[in-house]
Amino acid sequence: MIYQEESGREYHIKTGKNEIGKYVILPGDPKRSAKIAAYLDDAKLVADNREFVTYTGYLEGEKVSVTSTGIGGPSAAIALEELVHCGADTFIRVGTCGAMQLDIMGGDIVVATGAVRMEGTSKEYAPIEYPAVASYPVIQALTKACETTGVRYHTGIVQSKDSFYGQHEPGTKPVSYELEAKWEAWKRMGCLASEMESAALFIVGAYLGVKVGACYLVVGNQERKAAGLENPLAYDTDMAVKTAVEAARQMILDARKE
Repeated sequence: MIYQEESGREYHIKTGKNEIGKYVILPGDPKRSAKIAAYLDDAKLVADNREFVTYTGYLEGEKVSVTSTGIGGPSAAIALEELVHCGADTFIRVGTCGAMQLDIMGGDIVVATGAVRMEGTSKEYAPIEYPAVASYPVIQALTKACETTGVRYHTGIVQSKDSFYGQHEPGTKPVSYELEAKWEAWKRMGCLASEMESAALFIVGAYLGVKVGACYLVVGNQERKAAGLENPLAYDTDMAVKTAVEAARQMILDARKE
């Protein structure tokens, strides 16, 4: 069953089939939707409901949409499912993260190749043994975009969680023994950064048979701070946005060569 209003619009994101492009960029913050849409040609506001703000415009003549998802896996999964109902099949998540390895600095970009499933949404789609991995064509486009823009970037596994303060104040939580032990395990496994949506998006995308990738601005690195190292903070998401837009452009142009 597909939940829609009588108008044929999706239940949560309030968009219709003819309003969404094949390619969709997914920020978290609704205010970033307009910022990303400014990089598109003839972009127009399509829908604004709850955390879901959608614009559609054109990139290299191809219809491209931008839909915000809010914070976390549940709302990101809703957006992905409903956008697929509208005909989209290629998605780039763009957001922010906190780095976990000492060589990653605030202002760098992380391109996720996969995600630790330390969240709840993906468990309602696939057994925990199934890996949350990004789609290779999107990874490839994002890394090429990073090289084109000249930004310093890293590729690898990110950790997805449900609790922001479970990461930043684990010692205050009743399950601190689990949060702190697992954080150390992820670090020792080489996990690059922590964020809140990738695992859900990668698993839901795999279930739906669509392409999903993600890139993140590194806001800061709590491990560098704890080690007494320089820890510059970065809040301007413009380079991450440019990377996502350039990756979408690359995929559009590559598709035309096939």
